[in-house]
Amino acid sequence: MNQYETVIVLTPLLSEDVAKEALAKFKGIITDSGAEIIAEDNWGLRKLAYPIEKKASGFFHLTEYKSDGELINKLELELKRDERVLRFLTVRLDRHAIAYSEKKRSGAFNKKPKKEEAGA
Repeated sequence: MNQYETVIVLTPLLSEDVAKEALAKFKGIITDSGAEIIAEDNWGLRKLAYPIEKKASGFFHLTEYKSDGELINKLELELKRDERVLRFLTVRLDRHAIAYSEKKRSGAFNKKPKKEEAGA
């Protein structure tokens, strides 16, 4: 099984409940296919680098999971069909990316270095 990461950008016109419903639909597709969800991260409403369908922002959501390659085609087909999705990107993670994401989830990058004593 390979490890994948999918970022979904939903239209900003959705209410919070509708956005959660859309994400639950895609999460259901992933879990119903026997995949194991490793991590989810809701990035919230963010500004887009360029307008998409005349919209300047979107709801971003990242899902990391382990699955076989057959699920990707099924998931991407559903993402293309859903009008609430502005963009999506699925990436297969190599061993370096897996190690990086594990460190990121454990908070290794959020630790502040200790300040040294000024008088010592």
